[in-house]
Amino acid sequence: MPPKKRQSREPGPRKADSRSSKPRRLSHDGDRDRNNSPNRRTLPTKDRLEKTRDRSPIAPTQEEEEANDLIYGRHAVLAALEGDRQLNRVWIISKLRYDPRFLTLLQNAKAKGAVIDEVEPVRLNQITRGGTHQGIAAQVAPHDYIELADLIERAKASNTDPVIVIADGIEDPHNLGAIIRSAEALGAQGLIIPQRRAAGISSTVMKVAAGAIEHFPVARVVNLTRALEELKQAGFWIYGTTAGVGKPLHSNSIDWQGAIGLVIGSEGEGLSLLVQRSCDVLVTVPLVGKTPSLNASVAAAISLYEIFRRRWSDKLVIQAEKPESVASDTSQNLT
Repeated sequence: MPPKKRQSREPGPRKADSRSSKPRRLSHDGDRDRNNSPNRRTLPTKDRLEKTRDRSPIAPTQEEEEANDLIYGRHAVLAALEGDRQLNRVWIISKLRYDPRFLTLLQNAKAKGAVIDEVEPVRLNQITRGGTHQGIAAQVAPHDYIELADLIERAKASNTDPVIVIADGIEDPHNLGAIIRSAEALGAQGLIIPQRRAAGISSTVMKVAAGAIEHFPVARVVNLTRALEELKQAGFWIYGTTAGVGKPLHSNSIDWQGAIGLVIGSEGEGLSLLVQRSCDVLVTVPLVGKTPSLNASVAAAISLYEIFRRRWSDKLVIQAEKPESVASDTSQNLT
């Protein structure tokens, strides 16, 4: 008998998978839909982004500060209210609004068009981005720089031996504000700063200057070397401060009389080569420690004090001796 042929078994239709009765949804890029995934990350909404920006600790850039012109702190705002600066808006807590120091000044500012907003401290924290506002902040008009020729004319008219400070590439607004504060307090007549690669008058500068900027003229020039030449033509003697090079600041060979232009170098590089060549005399603050140099604002304050100390040495009165002199005068009057 011939062998029986095996019957071929045709594969029957497979049963549908009970686990996937519906087709899986695909996203536009072909990936599986993650909308229902437990590990799905929710994208931030617009409101959440705005709240995140308000809480952001990142400080504004120099350009943003100069554009916003926001000042805060009692001394800075009080000086702006007392000066000629145009204030656009003032934010103040209720405790300070009726303080005798601010009440009349705020009324005058409101009469000139400023908006006075009484707010909570939390709102001031948001406006100042966590700055030390002391309960008050203000938005002021952009700083009004003066022309170099006007600065020279005003300086010579106000003092027979004027002193003008020149900042060569100071980029740190804290340093610039401290220089302005020291220069105005010690009696200098103004400041010259370059237009590029240097800090301008921003809210941070105003804050650190503690109101001195309202009484201290500042000229912003395109070419600092050319500005030094204009000072020379006007009769100024240019002194440049350097680290370890030049005559000691207290040297008797230096005559601090007459019109003086004092140049302060940048924090890292010091005086630029062109500016250094334009100086008549280079001076340095003698140091005895291991620290190779001083902060720019500290060097400026020491140099300015030495200038005026030498000029006013016969007029200075030691404060510690005042009570004794007063007591002696009183005893003579009694006898």
